[in-house]
Amino acid sequence: MDIVCLDLEGVLIPEIWINFAQKTGIEELRLTTREVPDYDILMRGRLSILKEHGLTLSDIQQVIGTLSPLEGALEFLNGLRSRTQVVILSDTFTEFAKPLMEKLAWPSIFCNDLVVDESGMIVDYRLRQTDGKRKAVEALKGIGFRVFAAGDSYNDLTMIKTADSGALFRAPQRILMEEPQLPHAQTYGELNRIIDDFLAKKG
Repeated sequence: MDIVCLDLEGVLIPEIWINFAQKTGIEELRLTTREVPDYDILMRGRLSILKEHGLTLSDIQQVIGTLSPLEGALEFLNGLRSRTQVVILSDTFTEFAKPLMEKLAWPSIFCNDLVVDESGMIVDYRLRQTDGKRKAVEALKGIGFRVFAAGDSYNDLTMIKTADSGALFRAPQRILMEEPQLPHAQTYGELNRIIDDFLAKKG
């Protein structure tokens, strides 16, 4: 049996932190895993900036509420789910993802959790597990799935390389230059063709 694992931000929805940076005018919040390979360094920096500016979970959720899936993403996801199993593997947080999952017709998602104090400030985060995307792919392979994985960032590379097959999707030039051996798609049509080639190769 086959399953496709997709990253969320940059693949199906806009980057949450970039949109929040645009709303607040805080340029440092534009950094994502497309630029910073170490997720803990990235998140610690974000939490420090939120604390410095007195920004709460509610402030971020208000921006998330204005976001819609990327153009063509829902159609791509619905078409893919009609052909095979799909799960979203994301380093985002349950508190961010829920309204966006509704707009994507409630696909399965594995993500993380935030630690929020009584004033609504985000004080920490809890990973479901370290390198959770790779470990999810390993677990799926361990129960008999053939796995295809796609994403756009540094934190997607281990799951793509661990999967039976995979591809980068709209990845930045820096990653494309560092990983020239990985297939790369710029459109959902191109990604569909790569996935369909994988699905056609049974066993």
